[in-house]
Parts: sequence; structure tokens; C-alpha cells
Amino acid sequence: MKILVTGAAGFIGFHTSVKLLERGEEVVGLDNFNDYYDVTLKNSRAAILDAYENFKMVRIDLQDREKMEQLFADESFEKVVHLAAQAGVRYSIENPHSYIESNIVGTLHILEGCRHNEVQHLVYASSSSVYGANTTMPFSIHQNVDHPLALYGATKKANELMAHTYSNLYGLPTTGLRFFTVYGPYGRPDMALFMFTRNIIEGKPIDVFNYGNHRRDFTYVDDIVEGVVRTMDHTALPNEEWDSATPDPGTSRAPYRIYNIGNQQPVELMRYIEVIEECLGKKAEKNLLPLQDGDVPDTYADAEDLKRDVGYKPDTSIEVGIKNFIDWYLDYYNVDLKQSA
Repeated sequence: MKILVTGAAGFIGFHTSVKLLERGEEVVGLDNFNDYYDVTLKNSRAAILDAYENFKMVRIDLQDREKMEQLFADESFEKVVHLAAQAGVRYSIENPHSYIESNIVGTLHILEGCRHNEVQHLVYASSSSVYGANTTMPFSIHQNVDHPLALYGATKKANELMAHTYSNLYGLPTTGLRFFTVYGPYGRPDMALFMFTRNIIEGKPIDVFNYGNHRRDFTYVDDIVEGVVRTMDHTALPNEEWDSATPDPGTSRAPYRIYNIGNQQPVELMRYIEVIEECLGKKAEKNLLPLQDGDVPDTYADAEDLKRDVGYKPDTSIEVGIKNFIDWYLDYYNVDLKQSA
């Protein structure tokens, strides 16, 4: 198949592209290489992808309507995995316009490209942030999610609604995946694991919000990618039993599906930090702070629907996943722990 992966130089997009390339698919990666974080890391990911004969990177901004239309017309994609977005909950408070431009306008261009070019299935990234003010655990796709706490979550909820309309009007199969705190090698520098690891190595304090009373459903990137690819292979179908009198938010009469994709094992933030300390052989100096605006105390995914439908089985513990990340970090940045002690 020829598959478009947007955000291919990003964290999850990179790993997803590698998985697809390794099984022999032809992948076109799209990324605008913006400087939300260090572009050097994006270039490193792209260099690995460029070594594959069946890969091509295109540097296009999702907001560029004409170039997006031309890309879809030229390439004739069979499936699309849309992972590009302006990421970051707290950054959405500081720079809201970039979220509308990338996450709303950009996703519209993806939907239009799929609609007009006979794409067989669109899989796109949503987020656990859509659960917002919900407190019933574990979070379920069958819950109402109408109270996001930051614009980032609101744009992801909007993406789900936009996808539903295209599934309903044009019969385009769409599947949204609500990611829960993804971590692993080549991860984003603005994520907690990256920042904690860097600061502990450098002897700097780490900011621990909500005084460490967070629980997060930390999900290793390999488990996420396995779920993404399995979902891509499992084209969304209508739910013939969907009832408008008691509407199920996770399905539809249209070929539309929403799934949680998480580890289903929430971990105390303090335990997460302990594992980092154990892997580095160094203790962290903790700067305990209150809950940040737009953040939620806990996340916990009910991923039973994804398990049932595609055989999703996350099995990477934080002890294994964090060690894999730190081994990568030490190698990538050429860090000698003995010298940094």
C-alpha cells in the first residue's frame, strides 16, 4: 500500500513510519519541521527514514491548501495516518492561534484530501485531553467529552466531530485514537520523561506539578505504534446497533470509530520519577508546585474496545520503557554518567 503519515518527523509519526516501512509498505511522510522544539531531533528522525528506499519525505505545512490538494492528487494514497498537530496542553494557553491553524484547518485539508481521492481509511490522532473535566475512571470512549480544560483538548474533540461529519456525508471510514501519555526513545523534549532525565543528569531541579500527586497512564511508544497499525488495517465500519435515542459517543451509524489507546495501568508520578532515578543512579532534586492551568490530576484509559476489535495488547512496563528511553538518551547525546556524577 501507499500510505501517507503526517507528522513523520515527529515522535509517534517517526516510529509509526518505521513500523510500516519494515513490513514493506510505501510511505510518504509529511512534516513542516517547525521549531516548537529542537529541529535537530526531527532531522535525526528524518535521516533514519530517508535511508529506506520505500520512503519519501515531503516538507509541506498542513495549512497550505493548494499544496495539500496537489499532494493527494499526485500520490493516490490508499490509507492515511494523520499524526501531525500542534502539540502541548500548556502551549495552547500561550499561543492559541497555532492550534486552530494546524489542528483545525490542517485536519480539514486532510479530510478533504481523503474525500476527493478515494482514501480507504483515515486514522488520526486524538488525545486523552478530550476528557477534560471528567473524573470517572477509567476514561471510556462511551463517556461524554464536552468539557475540555484547554484549547488543545478542544481542538482534538473538534477533529473527532469533523471526522464524523465526513464519515456521515461521504462514507469516508475514519478512526480516532485518543493517546495516553506516550513516551520512549526519540521522544519530545517538552515531555516530562525527557525534561526529568536531562535535569537529573545535569544536577538541576525538576518541576513536579500538583505536588507529585499525578497519576498517568504512561504508554510506551512501541505499544502505541502497534495499536495504530492494527487500527489502520481494521477499517472503521458502521455500528448497525447505534441508537439515536441513546447515542454512543464512540461509534456511529456512519463508518466512524473512536478508541482509547493507553497502557491501562496508571502510575503515580513519584514512582515514575523513582524509576528514572534508579536507571540514572542519581537522585532528583524536586521542585514541588501546584497543578498547572489546563492540566488534569489523573489519566487512566479503558482500552477494552481496542483490545476486542484489533487485538491491542500493551505489555511494556515503565521499568522497561524508561530504561529503553534512557539508554537511547545517553547514546544520542553522548552522555557519560560517570563524568556527570
